[in-house]
Amino acid sequence: MVGVSDPTAPLPSPWPRRARVGGLWALRIGLALGGALVAVLLFARVEAPIGPFDASLAFRPAGGGAEVSVPPLGALVADVYDGPLRLEVALQSVDQTRAQALATDPVRLSGVVDRVTEDLRGAVVELVVRTVLVALAGAALVSWAVLRRRREPLIGLGLAALLLAGTAGVGAATWRPEALSAPRYTGLLVNANSLIGSVQDIAARFDAYRSSLEDIVANVGSLYSTISALPAPGGDDDTVALLHVSDLHLNPAGFDLMRQVVGQFQVDAVLDTGDITDWGSEPENQLITSIGTLGVPYVYVRGNHDSAATAELIGSLPNTTVLNDSATEIAGISIVGTRDPRFTPDKSTGDDDAGPEVLESSGERLAEFVDGLDERPDVALVHDPKQAPPLDGQVPVVLAGHTHEREVSELDGGTLLMVQGSTGGAGLRALQGEFPEPLTCTVLYFDPDDGRLAAYDEITLGGLGETEVTIQRTVVPPADEQDGDDAGTDAGDDAGDETGIDDAGDGAPASPTG
Repeated sequence: MVGVSDPTAPLPSPWPRRARVGGLWALRIGLALGGALVAVLLFARVEAPIGPFDASLAFRPAGGGAEVSVPPLGALVADVYDGPLRLEVALQSVDQTRAQALATDPVRLSGVVDRVTEDLRGAVVELVVRTVLVALAGAALVSWAVLRRRREPLIGLGLAALLLAGTAGVGAATWRPEALSAPRYTGLLVNANSLIGSVQDIAARFDAYRSSLEDIVANVGSLYSTISALPAPGGDDDTVALLHVSDLHLNPAGFDLMRQVVGQFQVDAVLDTGDITDWGSEPENQLITSIGTLGVPYVYVRGNHDSAATAELIGSLPNTTVLNDSATEIAGISIVGTRDPRFTPDKSTGDDDAGPEVLESSGERLAEFVDGLDERPDVALVHDPKQAPPLDGQVPVVLAGHTHEREVSELDGGTLLMVQGSTGGAGLRALQGEFPEPLTCTVLYFDPDDGRLAAYDEITLGGLGETEVTIQRTVVPPADEQDGDDAGTDAGDDAGDETGIDDAGDGAPASPTG
């Protein structure tokens, strides 16, 4: 009969409908996940200042944890949590104004850790909020664009919210703050521990260094007052004063010392025999532009820690000269110089001990350049003392650095070789040694008429945790007044007048060279 169903007929299967419903929800989950992920990759990024750095923060699909990249040196990774997203922090550049303010203000320096922590926390909170918002928006937009149903954006929002909540839950459950003290390094940063020691040791030593800065500054002021009472080095005031610095290694205290000596001693120029940086990298290079504001000529030769990019940047700064088998003149004093032929910032390669013939060949090329000049130069600049022997007898004074140990000696041909210590106290690497590395520089006084070195003042500031400040003047007699082999130029001769302010015991330097 019409309209009456057959009770014996089989019922329709529920599985096709369930499959359709399951497929729809799988599509919804895939669309929500895909939309959220695309939105996060495109828009979930925060630019923020972190201490002296301008940084970029973002979440990226990975196995959790946090990564701090320092291009081009490499990155450090800390497995602080698990999950599908990794926090990536890229230190893009250094703000010179903030860096200088930090380096020159002991009050700001004392709070640097708290400031960086506060900046980082604020940036991460902003990043989390932005990530949540763009993920929800991306999931809703993609869900609506594909399925074209009024309720799909709300469903997409709900699914994305569940995914984000699950990600946050996994991160909170697996949070491992102790991993911050044992990060993994990549790139050149692999050598960070071997170069500067453990984080705890560095922190303790830097606190001691920081606490002594005020005493050092006070003592330097007293030193300048004392030196002004010394007689003029050449018997009158008509001398050319040149400041010799070397191996600054980015130490802000070294740059500050250089600037103070330039002003207080009224030097006519600064002569830098290299290693102004540690790695010659772009982030470091942005910290050395202050030498263009010293107000006096700056003459520089590359050290084995300085890259070609470092030399190029210095050469582009106002009032600077980069010497490489070339010459310049300052107030009538002629100066030649050549770079270190090596570039060995990575100590693990072993290339720093390249054969002496490489360095000697470099000195020979400079000697050939000197041979072609109409007049003999007054001063030669090299980075490594092993470059000096070919210049013996051709240049009366050769300035060098690299060894981090000050030494003045006379070569067989009569040339005076003056090796500077480290004006930067060997930089951060000074924090790893048992004894502090002093900050050293030398003011050389030349006769403007004949270019002869008349005298020099050796300035020494005690290193880490010390407040000792000393200055020793050595008068160099004319050649016709020198007696035999005793040129009167040894920094330890009784001819020198020494003034010192000592608030700490002596300690032999023990930081690595070059």
